[in-house]
Amino acid sequence: MKSIISKINNMKSKMIRLLLICGFIFTTAVFYTSSAQDPSADPPPPPSGGLNGNQGVPGGGAPIGEGILLLTALGAAYGGKKWYFTKKQLEA
Repeated sequence: MKSIISKINNMKSKMIRLLLICGFIFTTAVFYTSSAQDPSADPPPPPSGGLNGNQGVPGGGAPIGEGILLLTALGAAYGGKKWYFTKKQLEA
C-alpha cells in the first residue's frame, strides 16, 4: 500500500514539475511575442532613392555565375578529399 502511495506522490511531483515548465515556456513565448509587436513604435523611414536610370543595381552588379561555379568546385574538391581519405582509411 505504501508503494502505491509513494508512486502516486512521485507522479504528482512529476506532473507539477511538467506544468511549471510548460507554464514558464508559454509565458516566455507570450512575453516575447507581445513585446516584439509594440503598437506605439514609429514606422520605418521611406526608402531612399530607388532604381531609376542614374543609380546602379543594388550590390554593385556583382556577377553571380562565377561565384556559384567556384562554390560548386570547392564543394566537389572537399567532398573528393573526404571520400579519398575515408576510402584510404578503410583499406588500411
